[in-house]
Amino acid sequence: MLRVLSVFGLSLVALGAHGQSTKSASSQAAPSTVLITGANRGLGFEFSRQYSAAGWNVIGTARKPEAANDLSALGVRVMRLDVTDQESVERLARDLGHQPIDLLINNTGIFPMAATLPEIDFSEIQRTLEVNTIGPMRVTRALLPNLRRGEAKLIVNITSNLGSITDNTNGRYYGYRESKAALNMFTRSLAAELRDEGFTCIVMNPGWVQTDMGGPSAPLQAPDSIAGMRAVIDRLTPADTGTFWSHEGQQMPW
Repeated sequence: MLRVLSVFGLSLVALGAHGQSTKSASSQAAPSTVLITGANRGLGFEFSRQYSAAGWNVIGTARKPEAANDLSALGVRVMRLDVTDQESVERLARDLGHQPIDLLINNTGIFPMAATLPEIDFSEIQRTLEVNTIGPMRVTRALLPNLRRGEAKLIVNITSNLGSITDNTNGRYYGYRESKAALNMFTRSLAAELRDEGFTCIVMNPGWVQTDMGGPSAPLQAPDSIAGMRAVIDRLTPADTGTFWSHEGQQMPW
């Protein structure tokens, strides 16, 4: 089984299901395909840029493809997707047809500004769960036939250290923490369900990154975060399914 992966621009090294080395995606007769949600800005855009530069066939989604000029300029395939809209998700699956997908990166996410309990806006919390948790569930279910046709069979859900129950000693960030903890649990369940089919399903913490969500005070630049995550993905084998990784290549506590 082809295990080609790279979340951010390093040379691609792949491992088969039984540990055999294979060549990089760019040297294959047909390039591997990655689908990235929320690809029009931030981490999703940088994922798209680096995978495209590495020779992958990149499919990037955006709610408004007509406004995703920077993404289109990369030469990738831009497709419309609202992860909170079931009809939009089903339309994406129909438009993809029988296209094999080697790697799915569920990247779309939002961050409600609710630091303390009195500050909670429940409509905001509900939308956060729709985007951060239910969205990846919708997309993964809809694209599972495409992922089964792919060789790598990789599903990477972008989470956060704020989703770790073990590491939550400071509280705050209501809604966001819960949405990412639920995403983590979804990924563990998915890993158990698909293990026998050779899938590798993981969650990754990109770190605190300078994006619209992370803000200008964040210590990490997007290219560095993505390069780190790609390096982790490159090394994954099916034995890693159901694990939680940092962009620095360390396993994190649930």
